[in-house]
Amino acid sequence: MLTAVSPIDGRYASKVADLEHFFSEYALIKYRLYVEIQYFIALCELPVPQLADFPKERYDDLIRLTNQFDVAEAQKVKDIEGITNHDVKAVEYYIKEAFDHLGLGKYKEFIHFGLTSQDINNTAVPLSLQHAVSKSYLPTLESLLSDLKGLAEAYKGIPMLARTHGQPASPTTLGKEFHVFVVRLENQLALLQQLPHSAKFGGATGNLNAHYVSYPKVDWHAFSQQFVEERLGLVRSYPTTQIEHYDHLAALFQAMKRINTILIDLARDIWTYISMEYFRQKVVAGEVGSSAMPHKVNPIDFENAEGNLGLANAIFTHLADKLPVSRLQRDLTDSTVLRNIGVPFAHTIIAFKAIKKGLGKLLLNETKLDADLESNWMVSAEAIQNILRREGYDQPYEALKALTRGKAVVKKEDIHEFIDGLAVSDAIKNELKAISPQNYLGK
Repeated sequence: MLTAVSPIDGRYASKVADLEHFFSEYALIKYRLYVEIQYFIALCELPVPQLADFPKERYDDLIRLTNQFDVAEAQKVKDIEGITNHDVKAVEYYIKEAFDHLGLGKYKEFIHFGLTSQDINNTAVPLSLQHAVSKSYLPTLESLLSDLKGLAEAYKGIPMLARTHGQPASPTTLGKEFHVFVVRLENQLALLQQLPHSAKFGGATGNLNAHYVSYPKVDWHAFSQQFVEERLGLVRSYPTTQIEHYDHLAALFQAMKRINTILIDLARDIWTYISMEYFRQKVVAGEVGSSAMPHKVNPIDFENAEGNLGLANAIFTHLADKLPVSRLQRDLTDSTVLRNIGVPFAHTIIAFKAIKKGLGKLLLNETKLDADLESNWMVSAEAIQNILRREGYDQPYEALKALTRGKAVVKKEDIHEFIDGLAVSDAIKNELKAISPQNYLGK
C-alpha cells in the first residue's frame, strides 16, 4: 500500500502477509474471543450450579463464534470499544450480545467471570505467538537452513583461502565455512524450541480472589492450570501479579535475536565473498543494479537482510529488556509494547526470505578461489614448520618467518627453493613439496 507508514504494511507487505493472522488488531481480537469462549465452556464443566443446565449441544454454537469470526465482526468489537474505551471489555460485550442472539442470555454474566483483562491478554498473546512461531517463523527458518545445508554439502570439496584478521591464512573449504553457520543456527534453534510459551491466568492480582469468594469449594488454581495447559496448550505461570512475568517471552526474543545475529554474520561474509569474486550472481532480466553504472549486479539481498535483521534485533532488545519490568502488581507499559511484537517478527521473516533469495542467485567462481590460493603459497609455511618441528629441526618457525612474513608475493618456486636448502632427508623434502595451498586443508 503506497500510503503505508511502515514498509511492513507497504513495500514488504506481500512477504509477511501471513503474519496478519497472528499479530494484527483483528488477530488479537480473535484470539481474545477464543480464550473467552474456551473459558466459558470450561466453567460449564465445573460444579457451578448456575451453569449446570447449560445445554452442552450449544457448545458448537459458541465455537462457531470463533471459527466464523472475520474482519467485519472484528469491526463490531471495535465499534463497541469506541464506547467502552476498553478493548477487552468490548470483546466481553460482543460475546454477551451474541449470547442474547443465540437465546443464551441467562448465562451471559459468566462471560469473563472473575477475570481481569490481563487473564485474556496474557493468554491470547502467547497463544498467537506460539502459532506464529510454529506456523510462520520455524518453517521459514528451516527452509533457509535447508538451503545452507545444501550449499555446505555442494561446496565441501572446494578449497578456499581463509582469512583471519582479513589476512591470508591456512586454507579451508567453502563447504566447511557454510557448515559453521548451519551448526550455529541449529544449536540456537534447539535452544529456542525448548522455551515454553507461558501464560498468566489468576485474576486481578494473581490470587483468583473473585473466584474463591464466589465459589470457595472449587480448586480454582487447579482449574486454571488445567485450562491454560490442557485446553490452550500453554504453560501456566504461577504465582504472578496481575500480569505475566514475561521472562520466557524475553528469552524467546533473545533467542531469536541470537539467530538473527548469526545471520547478520552470514550475510556479511557472503557479501564479502561476492566482493572478492568468489561468487558471481545470476542476472535477472529487466533488473537494474545501479541507476548510474549499467554493469553492476549488487548483493542487494544480503544487504536487505542485514538491515532488516538489525532493525528486528533493536526491537527484540527493547521488548526483552522492558517486558519483564512492571511497577508493583502491574502498570500499562507492557500493553503498549506487546502490540509491536509482530514488527520484529516481520523484519526477521523479510530477512530470512532475502537471504534465501540471495543464496539462490549465487554462482560459484572456482577460478577465482584457485587463483587466490595460488597467489598465497606463504600459507603453506605453517604446514612446513610443523613437520620440521616433528623432525627436530632447529628453529623452523623462525626460518619460515624470515621467508614469508610481510612479503607481497611468495610463489611456489620460492617455497620449493627453501625446501631444497633444508638439511633434511630427500623423503622429508618430498613430503614438504607435496604440500600446496589447495591440499593443505585439514579435515
